[in-house]
Order: sequence, then C-alpha cells, then structure tokens
Amino acid sequence: MIKKIYLIGNPNVGKSVVFSRLTGVQVISSNYPGTTIELCKGYLSLGAEKIEIVDLPGTYSLEPTSKAEEAAISLLKEYSKDEIVVVNVLDSTNLERNLLLTLQLIEDGFPTIVCLNMCDDAVHKGVHIDIKTLEDILHVPVISTCAITGAGIKLLIERIKEAAPVPRDKLLHEEQWKEIGLIINRVQRLEHRHHTFREALEDASVRPVTGLVMAAGVIYASFKIVRFIGEFIINRITDPIFINLYQPILEKLTRHWQEQSFLFHLLIGDLINGKIDFKQSLGVLTTAPYIEFGMVLPYIISFYFILSLLEDIGYLPRLAILLDNLLHRLGLHGFAIIPMLLGFGCNVPGILATRTLESKRERFIAATLISIGVPCVPLQAMIFGLLGSFGGFYVAGVYLVLFSLVLILGLILNRVLKGYSPEFLLEIPPYRFPPLDILGRKLYFRIKGFIIEAVPIVLVGVAVINILIYFNVFSIISGFFAPVIHDLLGLPKESIIALVIGFFRKDVAVGMLMPLGLTAKQLFIAATLLAISFPCVATFIILWKELGLKDLIKSTLIMITISIIVGSALNLLILR
Repeated sequence: MIKKIYLIGNPNVGKSVVFSRLTGVQVISSNYPGTTIELCKGYLSLGAEKIEIVDLPGTYSLEPTSKAEEAAISLLKEYSKDEIVVVNVLDSTNLERNLLLTLQLIEDGFPTIVCLNMCDDAVHKGVHIDIKTLEDILHVPVISTCAITGAGIKLLIERIKEAAPVPRDKLLHEEQWKEIGLIINRVQRLEHRHHTFREALEDASVRPVTGLVMAAGVIYASFKIVRFIGEFIINRITDPIFINLYQPILEKLTRHWQEQSFLFHLLIGDLINGKIDFKQSLGVLTTAPYIEFGMVLPYIISFYFILSLLEDIGYLPRLAILLDNLLHRLGLHGFAIIPMLLGFGCNVPGILATRTLESKRERFIAATLISIGVPCVPLQAMIFGLLGSFGGFYVAGVYLVLFSLVLILGLILNRVLKGYSPEFLLEIPPYRFPPLDILGRKLYFRIKGFIIEAVPIVLVGVAVINILIYFNVFSIISGFFAPVIHDLLGLPKESIIALVIGFFRKDVAVGMLMPLGLTAKQLFIAATLLAISFPCVATFIILWKELGLKDLIKSTLIMITISIIVGSALNLLILR
C-alpha cells in the first residue's frame, strides 16, 4: 500500500503547478521541524485510496547543498521505499540538467515515475523528446505533461501505481554525466528556430537597461490599474451598497436609541452633522465594516489580482533578478522582492512570505523593512484620501521617505547584524499566460484568507477604541504624551488617539486624522509616522510568531527610534 507520494524536482520545473493539479487548491502548509522551510501537503484519490502528497523543496541532486535540500532528502527517507512513490518532475526544455536527480533517485531504489513537464515550451523551443525511448532506457514510467493546461495529468495519475524500484548499479559522479550525455543523444532532437516576440521580450526584461525601464513601466502601470479597479469598485459597488442600502437600515434600527448611551456609542459611534458618517463615526456597525469592506477590500481585490497575474505570467522572478544587486547591499537577495510586493497588499502575507529566505538574518531584515517601509493597500488608500487634495507632492513625499528609510535602514542592518546572506540562485520561467480558472481560484483564496484574518481584528479594535474613548482613557494618554507629540513632532495632542489606534488598524487611524483640521504639513508628518511606526496588531502577532520574542523586541525598538527621529526631522525641515 502506498502511504505517501513525494513530488521532487529542480527549482522552477512547474512542480507546484503539478501539485495543485493533483490535489486541487485545498492544501495544508506546515514547516519542516526545527526550520522555517515550508512544505505543502494535500491528498490524491487513487481508486478507493486517499494518499497524502508532499511537495518537497526544489533540489538539484540527492547530495544536499542547502537546508531546503537537506529537508527534501530527509523526508524521502521518512518511510520505507516500498511504501512511497516519488514523482520526479522534470523541465522538458532542460532535460540534460534535470536527469541527474532522476538517475540518483532510480539508483537509490526509489519507486519513481517521471513527469516530463512543460512539454509545450519544449515544442516552442524546438526541443523534441522521444518519450518511449526514454522510458525504455530508464525502466520507469515517463509521462509528458503541461501542468498549466492539465495535459497529461490524468495519465500521470493512472500510472502512479506502476512505479517500482529498478535494479541498477550506482555510478560515480562523472559516470552519471556520461550516461546522461548518451541518453540525451538517443532521446532528444533539436531543430533551429528563430526567437519569437515573447522570447525577445523575456531576454529584454532581465537586461540591466531595458529590464529596469520595463520594471518601472510594469510597476507604474500595476499601481495605476490597482487604483483604477479599486476606485471603480468603491464608486460603483461598495459606496452605493453602504449609503443606499445599509445606512437606511441602521437609521431605522437606531431611531429610538439615546445618542449619548454607551451602546449607541459602541455600535454606531458619533453622528457627524446629525448623520451617520461611515468614515468618521467610528462605530462597530458603521466605520468598522465600511473601512474593511467599503474601502479596503476593493483595493485588496485589485492588488491581489494584479500580483497573481504578474506571478503566474512569470514576471516576478525577472524583477527579482534585476533587483538582486541592490537588495544584496541591504543584506537580502533578489527574491526578497516577493515578500515586499506582497506586503504592499497586506503586511501579514508579506512577512509570512519571508519564510522563503534561507537565513534567520535575512528574515529579520526583510520583516523589519516590510513593517517600517512597505505601506499596505488599506494604508495607501487612506494616504491618497488624506493627502491627495493637497497635491501629488505630499503623497509622493510619503513614498520617498519610506523608500529612503528602506535603503538607509537596510544598509545599517546589513552592517550591524551578524550572520550571512547566501548567494541568489534562481531559474527564470518563460512568459506564459495563466489559465483564468487557476488565477480566479488563487485570487479567491487570498481574499478569503485576508477577510478571515482582518475582519475580527477590525471589529475588536474599533470596539476597544470606542470603550477607551467613552471612559476618557485617551484623554489621559494624550496628556502624558503631549510634550513628545506637540514639541517634537509638531502635532496637536488630539492626534495621539489616531496614533495609538494605528496599532489596531492603520487605515482607521489615518481616517481619524481627517476631522482634526490639521495642516498639510501636520497631515504629512502624521501619515508618515503611522506608516513607519508600529504595524497593526495582526502584523505584530505574525512578527512575534515568525521572529520570536527577542527579535520582535529588537524590531519594535528600531521602529520607535526611527519614528521619533523621522517625525522630528520632518517637523524641523518642512516649512509649511
């Protein structure tokens, strides 16, 4: 009986896509014991059996050179070889390099089935592989697949039970490569063909000059599209629902409530000019759902749509290559751009994505930089709303300060922190347009995860804030911090409420600055402080979980120090 199926292969061979085809999108993520290396597990129905499938970290051979490869090889030995099947996923366009791992698996006696993936790209590149001859040489099942479209996946599942150990003498390393050369000569045929426009575009996107120009264009267009889609959803869908449908229901429910009562204050908040104002009332039934569903969710949808599109098209690895040299100076490598981009949607998945970085030092630097210098979509939406009326200079100024902080703080942390940042090795997949159904499912689960994580925090946060305001606790806090807030930062003491609320939800906090009548300079300083100070409570908890208490305290002290320094500097340098 098969107890486990392991998917193994070189990095960027489409292994994760094969995994999703075999298991669907309902997968379980867990860490390899004692590490931050993430494993994905799912289940495959094979006849009457339900078998667990584990997607192992990418590895080039059974001779490990990294912690991820060590984890992959250790898991292969978890069960006896007669209880497992190894699905070895290969890139059809790089058969020679991929075959080393295949030979090692067969020589070590693992029941192996070869999944020759990306067969569509092989045809486009003029690579023709004789599947039958390759199967006869290796004496294991070989199936040609295109995981993106699902071609060959059904046959792969049908032939899994054919996998069995093959008697084969072990070869020395040099002999293995000679054997691979002989196999390639027999099964692979190449034909000359000219580069297509897509391939020319692939080359241009990783060259220093053309790549940076394209990157600037892609990032600019992405944020313009994110804003356009977000504003369209707000103006055409969420605002009409809240104002025309939801607000009349609330008004009917609360018509006979006493406005000064605790329950009214908690659920509805303050009436602005005698009416419910979803942005300013700050009630559990008013501001809380409006901020989350009316203002934040539209931008989350648009951001994750664009991010998923760029991810599945194959552009993000190219961006990582381009930024590798810069990020190395910050103690990171190019692939750290992925967590940072995720952080622009929400800091929580951004910090969770730092698990892909190999060293503890890198994870600390990346998580701290994301918390300080990467504003989430909700905060960005509120910054645009708060400062947009004063002109683009102030909005751009916030981003310039944050970008400068990322560079300066990264350089300092890279010099101060001990440890290492390993070399950056990344294979670049070809450009391909993703199937819309897969894109839609990925978008659905990302949005679902955000809602499950964020909504309870917003409701509890607004409720706690209302209770503190009702019992005048914030008045005491305002008086205590007034010297720092007023003298150093140039803000009125009333703004302390918004700054403290920022610990629960920064977007709510920025919205609370609106009715204070602050000048453009004060709004700019306050918005910048909220962006670089404490992350929201959800991010704070994730930082604790990912970094541990000791590193969390370090990161927190860095945030407080930088907030005071930057706020004071802006107050002195900005004239109006």
